[in-house]
Amino acid sequence: MSGATGGAGLGAGQLLVAAPMLVDPNFHHSVVLLLDCDEDGALGVVLNRPSPVPVGDVLQDWSGAVGEPDVLFHGGPVSVDSALAVARISRPEVEPVGWRRLFDDTGMLDLDAPPQLVASAVSGLRIFVGYAGWGRQQLESELEEGSWYVVSSEPSDLWGGDPGRLWTRVLRRQPGELAWVSTCPSDPGMN
Repeated sequence: MSGATGGAGLGAGQLLVAAPMLVDPNFHHSVVLLLDCDEDGALGVVLNRPSPVPVGDVLQDWSGAVGEPDVLFHGGPVSVDSALAVARISRPEVEPVGWRRLFDDTGMLDLDAPPQLVASAVSGLRIFVGYAGWGRQQLESELEEGSWYVVSSEPSDLWGGDPGRLWTRVLRRQPGELAWVSTCPSDPGMN
């Protein structure tokens, strides 16, 4: 199943789902939403690593706009001293201040934008500490070695509850062998 793509291309809005043999603690059983991908590299955020830190403890002005769970998420091992926000807008024809479309009704939201001007236009918001990044050809190499599966995302992947079970849910809905992979134990050596 090396480099399995589940019929999806590599680009913003696609998911990278860690293969069971990917044991790097930053990415073991992770689901990464790609935010940008081009010839210079790729950037994404890990969707299934909620922290215990409530958004209100760090970014109080944004605490009313985030969904459940209302905590900061560990977005990845790069730039862990900064935060980035992914937001879904309620009316795609009205793009709020500080929001940049990535795919469909989802985009990046500048956390320096005034929350009082933006919050009413947002129907979903997640704030990530750090991000996942790959240099030129790095992600392609990891795909070739079978570290990731590339699959299509669904809105519930980013905005749904129970992020801890996301890896299993995403794989289970895939056709063929990928659905079977969802049953692999956390430690493949236990199989």
